[in-house]
Amino acid sequence: MEESINQDLPRNNNAENNSASNERSLPPASSENQSQTSSVRGKTDPAWRYVALQNINGKPHYQCLFCLSTFGGGGINRMKKHLAKIGGDIKKCSKVPYDVEKQMEGLLKEIQKSKTSKRKVSFNEEGTDECEDAIDEAIAQEEQQTPSQLPTKEVVGGDPKKKAKIIIPPMFAPRTTPGSQPSLKSVFQNKEALHEVDKRVARWLLDCRIPFNAVMSPFFQDMLDGVAGFGPGYKGPSYDSLRVNLLADLKRECQMVVDSYRSAWKETGCTLMADGWTDQRQRTLINFLVYCSKGLCFVKSVDASSMVKNASSLCDLFSEVIEWIGPDNVVHVVTDNAANYVAAGRLINKKFENIHWSPCAAHCLNLILKDISSMPHISSLATRASKITVFVYNHTVFLSWLR
Repeated sequence: MEESINQDLPRNNNAENNSASNERSLPPASSENQSQTSSVRGKTDPAWRYVALQNINGKPHYQCLFCLSTFGGGGINRMKKHLAKIGGDIKKCSKVPYDVEKQMEGLLKEIQKSKTSKRKVSFNEEGTDECEDAIDEAIAQEEQQTPSQLPTKEVVGGDPKKKAKIIIPPMFAPRTTPGSQPSLKSVFQNKEALHEVDKRVARWLLDCRIPFNAVMSPFFQDMLDGVAGFGPGYKGPSYDSLRVNLLADLKRECQMVVDSYRSAWKETGCTLMADGWTDQRQRTLINFLVYCSKGLCFVKSVDASSMVKNASSLCDLFSEVIEWIGPDNVVHVVTDNAANYVAAGRLINKKFENIHWSPCAAHCLNLILKDISSMPHISSLATRASKITVFVYNHTVFLSWLR
């Protein structure tokens, strides 16, 4: 490895005259050694994961896997500047992810520190990037060696009689060994990158005024997994695509699910459930749902604010939904335990003999617990417990002890 560095570094005429005897002992560089060096470099340098090496007209060219731009010459160090968005001698990559950009910046900074603090290498301006690639490769090679295996290196360009032992400290822990512990630097970089991605998601939610409970949707993580599986370069659907094509596709999928449920209605029968509630505008809404062996399906929601909710009106409303489902498919109707719904259930049973009515068990439990809480000893106990809760939350010191 040291020999490949000494061969790649350009020497001036004075250095060649002073170290002629040393150069005779060095073996000549062959194509086999060069191919071996390039193959090792491709395995050790992390930047090769995002760069493809191409041979065009016998000359090496480097292609960025994100923006697909091709550059001739310069080596992998120049491609690191491209991925880190450091302009000057190369165009900046417009599609590199944030974590890769920060990783390349960290590699360039660490390499620059190691060269300026320990190495005093003098070389001409020509072939600068190739020399830096050789030094980067040497650093990557030495990181995988133990301190006892690190070689003693002679300072190039200085007094040949003076030798200095240079031990390059490892900047990143090797990833070749399974179960190896990651370095603190890489862990912090991953946390920073993850935090930046989380901020972008939060910024989008806040900008669109989307409620925070939207992240509780089972399709939220599924969406993120799909984007991550696609890889870099994914662009979201357009406004027109969402409101026309994608909406039609999702509606078609939903209709297929409902059709599969309707086939189960005919085989095993189903239960019609009605849930009445009042929204923030004080509108009385009744949601109709159908349950079967395959799952629960929403049918429709009716605004019953303007209608008189007596037994006959509710019976007509339920009959309309039953006719859409199929009278032979419905075997059970579930509503709350209000008096008008109880009377409507009796009328439905008279009209459709195969359909039976029963109250909602959850609503019955709520009424039972409400009656229990109205008992004097239960009410006084709940009041004292509420006072203790208020006291704890109003005293931060006591609250911190409990936590």
